[in-house]
Amino acid sequence: MTNDTAAAKRIVVGVDGSPCSILALQRARPIADASQWEIDAVAAWQYPSYLGAGIVGELHPDDDARKFLHDAVEAAFGSDRPEGLEEIVTHGYPSQVLIEASAEAEMLVVGSRGHGGFVGLLLGSVSGQCAEHAQCPVLVVHSGDHH
Repeated sequence: MTNDTAAAKRIVVGVDGSPCSILALQRARPIADASQWEIDAVAAWQYPSYLGAGIVGELHPDDDARKFLHDAVEAAFGSDRPEGLEEIVTHGYPSQVLIEASAEAEMLVVGSRGHGGFVGLLLGSVSGQCAEHAQCPVLVVHSGDHH
């Protein structure tokens, strides 16, 4: 997610800390290794629309996102992190952030279901939006992929 044209080619992986997003990180690695690309693990957060102004001041979503992103990377790779992996936390709607990041990526990898409000959907709203609107190839990882 850099504007430097000499920068390494990247795979962007959407991470929300869910099992599907951890699998997405794991599926991105062999592709990145084979292609000599690097991985941007991206966590985006947005205040839920139902929160009142008084509650918002007590939340620390940036810190929370940074922790769940770090924990997800740790769960996916342990101490054997891919070279060049970057953990990126940003404020914004996850689908919008990932679609924008896809403009500079070789591939976008997302889980089919995450920690969204409609966990029972077969294809989550973020992965569906990314599959439809991304500016690069998209790999949607399903929870059954770990079998």
